[in-house]
Amino acid sequence: MEAVIEGKPEAIRLALAVLLAEGHLLIEDVPGVGKTMLAKSLARAIDGVFQRIQFTPDLLPSDITGVSAFNQERRDFEFKPGPVFANIVLGDEINRASPKTQSALLECMEERQVTVDGTTYSLQPPFMVVATQNPVEMEGTYPLPEAQRDRFTARISLGYPSAAAERQMLAAHGSASPLDDLAPVARASDVQDLVIAVRGVLVSDSVKDYIISLVAQTRTSPELRLGASPRATLQLLRASRAWAALDGRDYVIPDDVQALAGPVLAHRLLPTAEAIVERHLPEHVVARIVRQLPLPRR
Repeated sequence: MEAVIEGKPEAIRLALAVLLAEGHLLIEDVPGVGKTMLAKSLARAIDGVFQRIQFTPDLLPSDITGVSAFNQERRDFEFKPGPVFANIVLGDEINRASPKTQSALLECMEERQVTVDGTTYSLQPPFMVVATQNPVEMEGTYPLPEAQRDRFTARISLGYPSAAAERQMLAAHGSASPLDDLAPVARASDVQDLVIAVRGVLVSDSVKDYIISLVAQTRTSPELRLGASPRATLQLLRASRAWAALDGRDYVIPDDVQALAGPVLAHRLLPTAEAIVERHLPEHVVARIVRQLPLPRR
């Protein structure tokens, strides 16, 4: 993946951690910095089924989940699966669609199933939604509701590449796309085995208490009017397990939790009006909590 996404190893590592934690990733940034390419390269690397959904104001929920159509030969209705039936689903510019269409992803992301006309269809693992969104101040965007942002395990911002990385990008992408030469290094079934292995990574009681304390601080911070939910606590635990596994450890340490606190918690938090005026972003609040919270004792 690093052969395709130049100079962004941290973003690639976080995407892999979210995949192994059975979560979903939200990428928020300006157009053209490689958000779509990151999702495509991840799907290509694990040889998974990839589907892209371009979110537009006229997109309908059935365009995502699928629809029951009448079969003239069989004289019966049959289900035609939508693009959500894949291993890696890219929701491109998710905040350009209406809130009704955005909510079509909620059941898929949380319960990994789709219900159409009273019939439930399971999604095959591994399943991960990688959604991209443009900054809210750009034209034609709808802010994601809090309930949907809470479904995403982590949010990252790729940012502009450095001059050296952009030079390498010109050399690699100037004549052809390196995505065409990206060969799979695993199968989707291998990834599912890794997901099961990550579930067994040890988390001590002291580290669990540290995670709980960290999340609880967001609920009492005077700079936030909405703290992190219990779902955030669970997803921070799962992501920390995956982060430890990527380091080759079968146990979680507080450093894992600290590294993931910003990406996992910040997008779920709502600052107060005073904090917005003073430009105290949720990311800054989380970083301050991490600095001030005492580390767990062994």
